[in-house]
Amino acid sequence: MTIFDAIILGVIEGITEFLPISSTGHLIVASEFLGLEQTNINKAFEVIIQFAAILAVVLNYPSKFTFSHINLWTKVLIAFLPIAIIGFIFSSQIKAMFNIEIVAWMFIIGGIVFLIVEKFYNEKETHTTDVEDVTFKQAMWIGIAQIFALIPGTSRAGASIIGAMLVKLNRKASAEFSFLLAFPVMCATTGYDLLKHHNELFVAGNMINLLVGFVVSFIVAFIAIKLFLKFLENFTFVAFGIYRILFGILLLTLF
Repeated sequence: MTIFDAIILGVIEGITEFLPISSTGHLIVASEFLGLEQTNINKAFEVIIQFAAILAVVLNYPSKFTFSHINLWTKVLIAFLPIAIIGFIFSSQIKAMFNIEIVAWMFIIGGIVFLIVEKFYNEKETHTTDVEDVTFKQAMWIGIAQIFALIPGTSRAGASIIGAMLVKLNRKASAEFSFLLAFPVMCATTGYDLLKHHNELFVAGNMINLLVGFVVSFIVAFIAIKLFLKFLENFTFVAFGIYRILFGILLLTLF
């Protein structure tokens, strides 16, 4: 991996982590185009720059990361448990699914799901407009929906946002809860990869690429969060559904 590769992957990660279009799927595809093999080191690199994007959430919502919001974080942790348990039990099977064809089909299926949900979704009928008001029951259902994100190409953000919309959160609250939910998910994933591959990651050549990718991902993600929320003030998720379908078809055609 070169510094150029690290920058490209950092930009892609920063843009896609919080949009419902699968950052992992885009990173797998980008790696294919850049000629990067899906080695353990490169996979760990992708996970760590994902964590950089997650840190952008802290900078965007500093007030949420205080003890005064312990009730909110209890709900976030409840939503985190399903994916943590299933991901741990089936980790080997999940890794075996990392290929372009599965990513492509999950892009298409996820896009269709978004279009269907938006067809029947009425923002005026939502009951929860603030993440602080999410109930424990809603949090659990969002967590169950997030399990689908274990399939590459599904999108963690997409799965959790769909889950939130189905339990009557409005679009903005759905996106914000998804942002916060990313924090424990990526902390756990990054911690696991660091523990497993720290000897290979922290060598001179890899460290430079890791640092560059980390910084680029963080900056781009910080901007992407703000633009995404602005977008949701005036638009729905239909555009993302269409993008997913077209991108999935393109992948099937190319590969």
